[in-house]
Amino acid sequence: MAGNSFGKIFQITTFGESHGPMIGVVIDGCPAGLSLCEADVQVELDRRRPGQSSVTTSRDEEDGVSIMTGVFEGVTTGMPIMMLIKNKDQRSGDYANVAEVFRPSHADYVYQEKYGVRDYRGGGRSSARETACRVAAGAVAKKFLESVIPGYVCTAYVSQVGDLRAGDVGEVTRSMVEANVVRCPDSGAAEKMIELIEKVKAEGDTVGGVVSCVVKGLPVGLGEPVFDRLNADLGKAMMSINAVKGFEVGSGFGGVEMKGSEHNDAFFVEGSRVRTKTNNSGGIQGGISNGEDVRFRVAFKPVATVMKEQDSVSVSGEEAKMRAVGRHDPCVVPRAVPIVEAMANLVIVDHYLRAKMFL
Repeated sequence: MAGNSFGKIFQITTFGESHGPMIGVVIDGCPAGLSLCEADVQVELDRRRPGQSSVTTSRDEEDGVSIMTGVFEGVTTGMPIMMLIKNKDQRSGDYANVAEVFRPSHADYVYQEKYGVRDYRGGGRSSARETACRVAAGAVAKKFLESVIPGYVCTAYVSQVGDLRAGDVGEVTRSMVEANVVRCPDSGAAEKMIELIEKVKAEGDTVGGVVSCVVKGLPVGLGEPVFDRLNADLGKAMMSINAVKGFEVGSGFGGVEMKGSEHNDAFFVEGSRVRTKTNNSGGIQGGISNGEDVRFRVAFKPVATVMKEQDSVSVSGEEAKMRAVGRHDPCVVPRAVPIVEAMANLVIVDHYLRAKMFL
């Protein structure tokens, strides 16, 4: 089945289902000689894992990773790297009520129509559980990028939950992001966001939000014309994440309210480097990185699984009522932060390796 692989040179293929024995990823194209161990990957998986706080699902998975191939004596060999993550805290019985009824706004109906069969236990392959594989692969990409690009840093954070927006806190660091459970660097806004998520959870409902991301240290020249523009590949990467409904680079949709003379990023020279006075382009011009910070935002819808009765349709085509049970995120954005970073790292490492072919 197509659609389970991502990337052209640094290519990943994920496999496994939410309630199967394990999930995993194969990385093909990682250069040889990179120092890599399971701890490098585990630190990122721990940020994504469920059961972290009251604002996330209570499913308690350790997400322990095992590197099975592609690493010898602590360094990558250039061969495919396979990593496995076992599913331990499964409660498939929680999904018995959706075996015959489609969950609104989930992939249940379309999977059934497309394939004629579906794994209703947590959504099977359509579950956000699959994103743990991306985070594992993204950790490898991140370590490689940090080894070859001086000053490379990719930082994502929660900038909005519902109608609550974070204020401008200047340069965002990892420590600021990890200072609270909602992963918002604005501590005042974070407290209000947590209150909102807990309130919505108590009501049996969910709420959406926005994850912003800043990538620092990129050289000029990453991105390919015409269909493989850096922003186009970042857009595809982010839109492939569960629950994502929107993506914008730089000024994004807000740019339509500006005149061209206001929106243009005027050039100036700083030492031997060409810079731009503003960054409405979000670090990408003509689909190619221009050396400024790459900035983008990702919008996540409210999680589809709510603990309220909803109208639905049964597998046999009859109208029905359904109410979800089980353990689910009342707001996905806190756990989506490392996923957004992982997908950004995967796009950038692929374009970096493609650019190296011409150097």
